[in-house]
Amino acid sequence: MKNIALLLFTLTFFVSCQKKELPKPNILWITIEDSSPQFFGCYGDSDARTPVIDKLAEEGVRFTNAFSTGTVCSPSRSTIITGVRTYKMGTGNHRSNYAIPKFIHGFPYYMQQQGYYVTNNAKTDYNVGDVKKFTKQAWNESSRKAGWWNRKPGQPFFAVFNYADSHQSRTMTLPFKTYKKIVWDKLAEDERIGNNDFKMPPFYNDSPEMRKQFARVYNSIKLTDNRIGELLDRLEKDNLRDSTIIFFYADHGEGMPRGKTNGINFGYRVPFVIWFPEMYKHLSPWGTAGAVTNELIDFEDLAPTLISLAGGKIPDYLKGRVLMGKNRSEPVDHLALSADRSDNGIDMVRSITDGKYVYSRNFMPWMPEARYIRYMEIGDIKQIMRKELAEGKLNPLQKSLFEPRPAEFLFDIENDLWETKNLVGNPKYKEVLAKMRKQLNDEVLSSRDVMFLPEYEIGLISKTGNAYEFRLDSTRYPLKEIYAAASLSGKRGAEIAIKQTELLRSKNSIVRYWAAMGLQCQSAETLHPFQKEIIRAMSDKYPPVAVTAAAIAYSNYKSSDAETKLISWIKSDNPDIALMAINYLLYVDNKAPFVETVKAVHEMPDRIYNVKAACVDFLGSMGLVPNNYNYRR
Repeated sequence: MKNIALLLFTLTFFVSCQKKELPKPNILWITIEDSSPQFFGCYGDSDARTPVIDKLAEEGVRFTNAFSTGTVCSPSRSTIITGVRTYKMGTGNHRSNYAIPKFIHGFPYYMQQQGYYVTNNAKTDYNVGDVKKFTKQAWNESSRKAGWWNRKPGQPFFAVFNYADSHQSRTMTLPFKTYKKIVWDKLAEDERIGNNDFKMPPFYNDSPEMRKQFARVYNSIKLTDNRIGELLDRLEKDNLRDSTIIFFYADHGEGMPRGKTNGINFGYRVPFVIWFPEMYKHLSPWGTAGAVTNELIDFEDLAPTLISLAGGKIPDYLKGRVLMGKNRSEPVDHLALSADRSDNGIDMVRSITDGKYVYSRNFMPWMPEARYIRYMEIGDIKQIMRKELAEGKLNPLQKSLFEPRPAEFLFDIENDLWETKNLVGNPKYKEVLAKMRKQLNDEVLSSRDVMFLPEYEIGLISKTGNAYEFRLDSTRYPLKEIYAAASLSGKRGAEIAIKQTELLRSKNSIVRYWAAMGLQCQSAETLHPFQKEIIRAMSDKYPPVAVTAAAIAYSNYKSSDAETKLISWIKSDNPDIALMAINYLLYVDNKAPFVETVKAVHEMPDRIYNVKAACVDFLGSMGLVPNNYNYRR
């Protein structure tokens, strides 16, 4: 009996030990800016010098198919912090401040409820209305001094550290002498990457001037790697490395022309690594110690994953996947991604990727990939590109960055990393194209993509409500009808133009807007028979239709009435309408009649940054101000 009792005691003790749960993991989140994976050693670039990040990947899990949901900072961070895609929230346009529903919180709010001490050091840029209140609710601390060190003894932490050393400001927009001071001079001599120590992407001209500029990318990433090493040393010294899961990733693709702001793989794909300490390796479904996974993930997945790791209940409005742990979601076979306005450069792209291919639908393809965005234009590399274009030094691929885009891109990003061959017209890829078109159409309609409203309309909605909830009302937002019109935009030819001119008579103002936008993409030859319909549309009561029609009429019919109306629209008190007018005029041949108006608007103290920046782009395109003139926010 004594032996039986001892056995029962032993079994009971063993079972109780098995049931004893591990403490909640600490989580360190390291984000960097404006970086694509192809410039890191762990992703196969032998020219890169990223030993700290490479070691994290060597000991952790490296993701080959991780994507930002957007291609510029604030929209990407909007999805990261809320867990909601920008085309559902209405936050796709860079640096806007539109209202969001009160029930949507920054996801660290839910981690706080599970006992976590949550800190942000220090970037926010969340692209939502009332951002101060939103930020205060999300974090215990959000400042340049924030970190795990202020928590209670034994309290689990979630700490974010954002490093700006690889930001576009360092790699291209700040003057070279400033880059030298804050990047080059911070590196030891043996750490520096020289102008001839790397391969140039083929869509840039391989000239000495371009190499001097592109070397900034490698050196800025090297400095970033050093900074991350310093942070990990502190984690180690605080005896926290063995209890902390480490995430490393970039907020979107490379901050260079054709990358950041563009809806292609070079803008979306990011480096992404997760490192697990021994005690939490069981949480990884991918293995550890150098595991590589091609599982598709994007920023919509981050909020539910972190809430789940903290032991919290995931709110119903979060639709992303839980990537790890006992509540892990099933993998997906494709992702939907998006790009909208960046600063003063309007645009709209929707994309689908399965990791092998990326399909992008350009809804405003009358603008080139290298469109006018003041923050890009001030960079030496962009000025060199424009200079080499004017001198005829660019090959067809390099020149194409400055030409109107096709309505669709399809790239084999597994075999054509730099996206040099558009496969849309290749019959071998007919089935791939059809499949991805359907996936995109299904996503737009099922998600009720609210960004098919012009920003002018989102601004009006946000005065009394929010775009997230507005989009769910099919009476106020008949998306199927709107999307049918938008789906024609970018497609060219007489048959399409006939349909678009018919849609100019629609009772729905947003349908008329997309009809006009589609006509803006048509050639002068195609538009010739439709002069009467377009002239009539200049008097449309809905401003986005009227200003678009006026731009078409001025460019194609030399209409003096259109010229007068455009001058009026440039001076509009509504910044979205003024911005539309100036953006259209950036791409017309005869800009002269608008110079004095643009100069006057630029000097108005009450005009917002985007309007003033567009004015400078307009004047810069005519050589009336220096190309590096930087109107700061």
